[in-house]
Amino acid sequence: MSQANSASGLAVHDDCKIKFSDLKARRSFRFIVFKIDEKSMEIKVERLGETSYGYEEFTNSLPADECRYAVYDLDFVTDENCQKSKIFFFSWSPDTARTRSKMLYASSKDRFRREMDGIQCEIQATDPSEMSLDIIKSRAH
Repeated sequence: MSQANSASGLAVHDDCKIKFSDLKARRSFRFIVFKIDEKSMEIKVERLGETSYGYEEFTNSLPADECRYAVYDLDFVTDENCQKSKIFFFSWSPDTARTRSKMLYASSKDRFRREMDGIQCEIQATDPSEMSLDIIKSRAH
């Protein structure tokens, strides 16, 4: 069963929370891309990234001219040489996306992000350069 977002009228498909929980607890996926289905007015899982996938596969999975939400589980090594991971939430809103789509994603972001308990960092990007691996790694420390 989905829950409606009172602010934008959007629902969040249960699968979104289930897959996020799998990523967080079991590390079943490297990333998840979420899409707003404008016909059903529901946020759904669009793509699951295998644990073997890297950051490039993740960024390549985001469409150049459409908005998306995504989570990415980043593994990194700290300055003290400790292996760590952090879960990033991405709000991808390219300049070339339709205005209505950008507004819909912007108005639903905060509530959807709250559904994903365990997010440690957030990135908002309108261009691939705003979410380069160097930027992500610098935000992880």
